[in-house]
Amino acid sequence: MSEETLAKAYTPAEVEGKWYQTWEKRGYFHADVNSPKKPYSIVIPPPNVTGILTLGHVLNNTLQDILIRFEKMRGREVCWVPGMDHAGIATQAKVEAFLKKEKNLTRYDLGREKFLDEVWKWKEQYGGKIIQQFRTIGTACDWERERFTFDEGLSNAVQEVFIRLYNDGLIYKGHRIINWCPKSRTALSDEEVIYRQESGHLWHIKYPYVDGTGYVIVATTRPETLMGDTAVAVNPNDERYAGQVGKMLLLPLTNRQIPLIADEYVEKEFGTGAVKITPAHDPNDYEVGLRHNLEMPNIMNDDGTMNAAAGPDFDGLDRNVARRLVVEKLEEQGLLVKTEDYVHQVGYSERGGVPVEPRLSDQWFVKMDVLAKPAIEAVTSGKIKFHPDRWVKTYLHWMENIKDWCISRQLWWGHRIPAYYCDKCGELVVAKQAPAKCPKCGHDHFHQDEDVLDTWFSSWLWPFSVFDWPTETPSLKHFYPTNTLITGPDIIFFWVARMIMAGLRFMGEIPFQDVYFTSILRDDKGRKLSKSLNNSPDPLDVVATYGADALRFTIIYIAPMGQDIRYDNKKCEIGRNFANKIWNVVRFRLQHGTAPADWQDLSGLKASELRPDDQWILARLNRITKTMTKDLAEFDFNDATKAIYDFIWNEFCNWYLESAKPALSAPAGTTCATLKVFDYCLGTFLKLLHPIMPFVTDELYHQMGFCTEEDSIMLQPWPEAIPEARMQELGATESVEQLNAAKYELVRAVRNLRANYQLSTSLPLDVVIAPASTEAKAFLDLDHDALAALLNAKSLTFGEKPAGPAGVAVSAIGNAFVPLAGLVDFAAETARLQKQEAEATKYIATLQKKLANKGYVEHAPAAAVEADRAHLAETEDKLARIREQLSAFNS
Repeated sequence: MSEETLAKAYTPAEVEGKWYQTWEKRGYFHADVNSPKKPYSIVIPPPNVTGILTLGHVLNNTLQDILIRFEKMRGREVCWVPGMDHAGIATQAKVEAFLKKEKNLTRYDLGREKFLDEVWKWKEQYGGKIIQQFRTIGTACDWERERFTFDEGLSNAVQEVFIRLYNDGLIYKGHRIINWCPKSRTALSDEEVIYRQESGHLWHIKYPYVDGTGYVIVATTRPETLMGDTAVAVNPNDERYAGQVGKMLLLPLTNRQIPLIADEYVEKEFGTGAVKITPAHDPNDYEVGLRHNLEMPNIMNDDGTMNAAAGPDFDGLDRNVARRLVVEKLEEQGLLVKTEDYVHQVGYSERGGVPVEPRLSDQWFVKMDVLAKPAIEAVTSGKIKFHPDRWVKTYLHWMENIKDWCISRQLWWGHRIPAYYCDKCGELVVAKQAPAKCPKCGHDHFHQDEDVLDTWFSSWLWPFSVFDWPTETPSLKHFYPTNTLITGPDIIFFWVARMIMAGLRFMGEIPFQDVYFTSILRDDKGRKLSKSLNNSPDPLDVVATYGADALRFTIIYIAPMGQDIRYDNKKCEIGRNFANKIWNVVRFRLQHGTAPADWQDLSGLKASELRPDDQWILARLNRITKTMTKDLAEFDFNDATKAIYDFIWNEFCNWYLESAKPALSAPAGTTCATLKVFDYCLGTFLKLLHPIMPFVTDELYHQMGFCTEEDSIMLQPWPEAIPEARMQELGATESVEQLNAAKYELVRAVRNLRANYQLSTSLPLDVVIAPASTEAKAFLDLDHDALAALLNAKSLTFGEKPAGPAGVAVSAIGNAFVPLAGLVDFAAETARLQKQEAEATKYIATLQKKLANKGYVEHAPAAAVEADRAHLAETEDKLARIREQLSAFNS
């Protein structure tokens, strides 16, 4: 291999397509259950079968992929199980919309069985695209283990869990108030309701006493539910209603009478202190109704229209139309006292996108308090660790106040509830199949419950159901419990908490040891990335433009743990430029041929053969190896990414590579040792970088000849730091690091001097160094050619300040002088600097006056004040540097 055979520019599309096919074809992603290696497993958060790749998926799956590749290189038998969620409501809605558009049919036109046939057809034709898209970003999933929450094995696990919980008395059917989505026509759990602040109205309505002695004024935001009222409640300690409790009121717009009752639930301070009680349409009213044994009439249909119980004037009307009509009739009858503007929280169906309707209905529930207790202990004891740990507080707050989980859904796509009813006597039997005969009456005909289970009821079993539980398979024994879960904090209740409960209940073990919560992706304006805002780029477009490695690297590089991410496509230039930088390093190295077979063997190296820069880069490599290992093991992905970037870009490329050029160009001598160190560092940092940028690293690892064509970087062992004793033998000590750091400080000072005098970086200069000590001179002179190369010096001497005008670069190891005669127009430079001095002085005075204004500092936005203070400090620093240059010219 030579420089000529490696393309001048890195073309991601060519490299990425080639390598992913190779990895998958060779079976590198498959986990061997019989391997003697220590297992490491992750289960993918299963995306919806309807989903397409988003930047959130890129972030989440890149982090998982980093861990899988890292642990594989560390000698673990890694198993990353991919799969998809059947996504009940989302998929059914998608297919219903498809059928309406393509065939003008509803699910009711088809019937249940034929509709489900259409869903499966749709799933096979359009579903699962996201799984293919995952391959685009390099995910090392074990595709041979791909699962679907609706496949046979997982469906069996769902039935088994339902039956066990029912038999244990933890699943029951109850007539209770639940959240109802009128669009999807199904029950929802509390976690599937999202709240939005809305501007509405508060209507004040008269409820007359039946005896004609006056009226009670009730304030409500939902007058359309008035026909379902069965009481008006006041606080028992409210003196305004002393002696009135127990009297009957005439319910407006109806002929019904309802009582005035007393209940601690009512807040005396809210409105008039009297509230309408509608038990079938409000969760708090439902509890009041239970306490007072009130009737609970349901006045709405499942689609959000009013039913016959609402009265003939309202029967069949949409709830919003009914609201307007109720207000209109109240006004006509003189019962509407006033209407106020009112801002309040309205619950919306997460999937349906419409306001939910609290509704009294028969549903299936799981008793959660028994399951929650061990799951709380698992986190408080530290058996399961959250990263960042601030999410523990959120988890505990929910778990300690947990409510029973409504698990039934009035859908057709989903796991049908394994409950059967005798057609003759109605006896309920919970089993995987209908019994041959009714255990109560002996009848032989049954019908199955029409409802399906909440999608999350299959998802909460994911860490063990993917390994075919309840069968005790070798994979289940070997890979459960899993090691790490990476997910978004938005599903900490939906999924994380429930998986912990399920794992402890059915496996007797925690489902994972660590949970890493990803950050929220926002645009450069701070808005959350979303399709509705049209600010969420298509990752496939980003990959096509910048490459998968660039996107992977960038999204981790800009994502500190626990902080939101400000994303912009242009930031992917960070990753693309980094990939190109490494590519060009290898192009440079290939001028000297490929690496020898023993490139990793440093046993023959001696300190006497090494230049100070060789020793320094080995010391720095040892540090980055330790840092990367620690950071990835502790989930500090952002720190790891920044550390390897700084090492490769700054320390290796900017310093070491430049200093090595003279040695590598020499015919003999140190060339062999420097080349050895160069190759060792290059091969090592490619391995360190591989989990983050898998494609380019494997390509360059092969181009360098670091492994055979039949091998891969992902099969190589993770780098280990060179033992300290060996580092001492090589002279790669802390003192060498410090001396080299001082040398680079001097080089930086000379480079800054160039910038100050606007001298081109490509212009060779005469440089005279006045070392700070004889020891400093001896060190700087150890590799005279390397130092001259770093300084781009046509002549490099040691001595005192030369005669004539000269720029000075100050550093701890010594000062460097650059003669400026013939290089700088002093008069023009002085004029330019004086102009800048005047502008900076004026701007500083303006900022100082502004910040001295107490009114501005106290009342202006804090961010604006801080920005002005930062500008002041920056300009003062700039002025000091201008004056230094002027002083140098004057001297």
